[in-house]
Amino acid sequence: MLFRAFFALIFLWGVLPSETRESHGHISVVLLGATGDLANKYLWQGLFQLYLDEVSHGHTFTFHGAAQTEPERGRRLVFERLKRLACPSDVPPNRCAVLKDQFIKLTDYHQLKTAEDYATLNQQITTTLSQEGMEEAGRIFYFSVPPFAYAEIARHINSSCRPPPGLWLRVVLEKPFGHDLRSAQELADELRTFFREEEIYRVDHYLGKQAVAHILPFRDQNRHHLDPIWNRHHVERVEIVLKETVDVKNRTGFYEKYGVIRDIHQNHLTEILMFLAMELPANTSSSEDIIRSKLQAFTSLQSPEITSAVIGQYVAYNSHVREELQKGQDYFSRTPTFAGVLVHLDNLRWEGVPFILASGKVLDERISYVRILFKNRAYCTQNETMWDPESSQCKPKQIIFHIGQGELNSPAILVSRNLFKPTMPDSGWKEVRDRPQLRIFGQPLSDYYVYIPVAERDAYSVLISRIYSGKKESFITVENLLASWAFWTPLLDGLSSQVPRLYPGGRENEQLLDFEMVGREVSFVAKETIELMDARDEQTPDKYKTIQSRFRQSQLITAWSEDLINRLASDIEAAAASAVRRSGEFHMALSGGSSPLALFRQLATRHYGFPWRQTHLWLVDERCVPLTDLESNFGTLHEQLLRHVRVPYFNIHPMPVHLNRRLCVEEDKGPELYANEIAALVTNSSFDLVLLGVGADGHTASLFPHSPVGLEGSQGVVFTESPVKPHQRMTLTLPLINKAKRVSVLVMGKGKHDIVTVVSRVGHEPKKWPVSGVSPSSGQIAWYVDYEALLG
Repeated sequence: MLFRAFFALIFLWGVLPSETRESHGHISVVLLGATGDLANKYLWQGLFQLYLDEVSHGHTFTFHGAAQTEPERGRRLVFERLKRLACPSDVPPNRCAVLKDQFIKLTDYHQLKTAEDYATLNQQITTTLSQEGMEEAGRIFYFSVPPFAYAEIARHINSSCRPPPGLWLRVVLEKPFGHDLRSAQELADELRTFFREEEIYRVDHYLGKQAVAHILPFRDQNRHHLDPIWNRHHVERVEIVLKETVDVKNRTGFYEKYGVIRDIHQNHLTEILMFLAMELPANTSSSEDIIRSKLQAFTSLQSPEITSAVIGQYVAYNSHVREELQKGQDYFSRTPTFAGVLVHLDNLRWEGVPFILASGKVLDERISYVRILFKNRAYCTQNETMWDPESSQCKPKQIIFHIGQGELNSPAILVSRNLFKPTMPDSGWKEVRDRPQLRIFGQPLSDYYVYIPVAERDAYSVLISRIYSGKKESFITVENLLASWAFWTPLLDGLSSQVPRLYPGGRENEQLLDFEMVGREVSFVAKETIELMDARDEQTPDKYKTIQSRFRQSQLITAWSEDLINRLASDIEAAAASAVRRSGEFHMALSGGSSPLALFRQLATRHYGFPWRQTHLWLVDERCVPLTDLESNFGTLHEQLLRHVRVPYFNIHPMPVHLNRRLCVEEDKGPELYANEIAALVTNSSFDLVLLGVGADGHTASLFPHSPVGLEGSQGVVFTESPVKPHQRMTLTLPLINKAKRVSVLVMGKGKHDIVTVVSRVGHEPKKWPVSGVSPSSGQIAWYVDYEALLG
């Protein structure tokens, strides 16, 4: 029946008999989740397009919709969807009607829940092929189901519905493929017990978008133009952007678990990044060569820091979460709905070139694009109105892969006319010369060579065709998947404790989400407004304000962590300038730990007026390890600050923990040496500023609870013992710290909330809470506490 229907269509279309009618084998396509949203929106139409494209080329098909829905209802849902299938505009209506009718006849529905159900489907496929006298080529199983269902379905396919030996099997999976490196590895290991890697096709539908799918062909066809300029010497930056206007209402359960970086950056934007950054193989038709080159590009990615990203959350998100997930009014989510991430690669081609990956919900427009902006070294003497778009080197030079939406509202590839005229395949792309009034990135469309597809195709139609053809380069291999998660997971872990910037949404965002690059860091351009908050106001993290009040009868400055660091850095610079005006030098003692790292980076990259040449840098405490050790406070200070600023060598004063080729030995008198150096250089041993942190146990510097060492007496520097490794420490004592003109205590992170609460209530109890003993005798103390530490 199927075989006869197939050849009836061949004759109907006027294809010559005999040699052109030779069958290449039968393919069974099983769509799991056939009644779901993805299947209804895209997959059935994609399978119909596959049928249109390939049925006359030698294969026969049957299509099996499958779900857990009971048969009568499932069959009705599937066939209601099939009635709405559409043909491309170039297919005549009468021919389209015949094709749709035939596709529907080749489609059936199965309820698949148990191993017996899969065995029944397998028997039906085998029996039908035997009755029709057809040879089987292979089977495609498309998993349009949640990932938690993968293992059970995979087990049933492997045990009851595999094609016979020698035939191919293609298993198609939809993201998400885990939510971090560990879960992705576990899922991969689980699937590996049922399928070989070459049988698995992991879908990222953005790789089927026509502009994205043409990145590698474009690079290949224009090698002679791109080879000299596709590198760090000519590329200023690369932007990979996906903006959406919709919110995540009705998807908050998913979004609370994944957020924008897992949803968009880790897959769509990263895969596009690889197509741009990878070395182009000599043979771009080889899937193996492309996959190998992509994996090599992954190894060049530099691990991102927390300062490599900015995150935001649209204001209404929390109300959506509370409503849909039944959370209380005191629930506040840190899930980002916007993120801008700065990525760098460590290789000769791309060293120093910033790749900007940005995406978000409830933004001002719906658009997705890739923009490669080239450096412009030209100076043009004539007025700008005289610049010719093809010959003037002063106009911007860029290549844009316009993925979709926006004012163009079409996939497109644009190349600045003063760059080169690209080579494009006539069969798939056509040049556009109309719409001269349209402007793209500030330039009229006439400044570009513009190409759009001859016929637009849905991404899923493109990918289903490539699944059929076995083109693995359009899909995500397990190696690339794990490499991507290995890159993103540390950043995600670091950002999990960060509070995203709130934004109202749409055009009201104005410049609130604009961010800038300084070195390898990014930060928002617009700073959050600082206001006084009345003590009667409820202090919750959604209050978009900065609190200034009192803490332990001393000055309290509190804000979001980024603004807090900005404020502290500015206050330190002001204190330095004042000290230099007063005495010609500034003596500052800095503590170790993780909290000051952001401050060090801020001072190094934003405060160019800081009087570094008149500044002496001392340490509050040090671990008894070599100064080059990763645990060394001085080593961290050197890496994060000293190597970026111009402090005279003789103004840097590390603690002498390593003397006579040994560490922290009493006989070497390291504490006495450091105290004498302080007395010799610092007037009255009174530092202009001491920066302290607070441990979760209430320790400060290396002064620990339940130890009297360093809490009183005449010694200025002592050895102490830490309860955690490395145990031996050298530290300034409380009496010496309390001689300072100013002490700044920096406390950040939700993990410090409990100790902040305790310290706010206790009196002078340094033996129990060493930080409670910090009280400058004639100076000032200021507490810099971020919202998370203060409010929890």
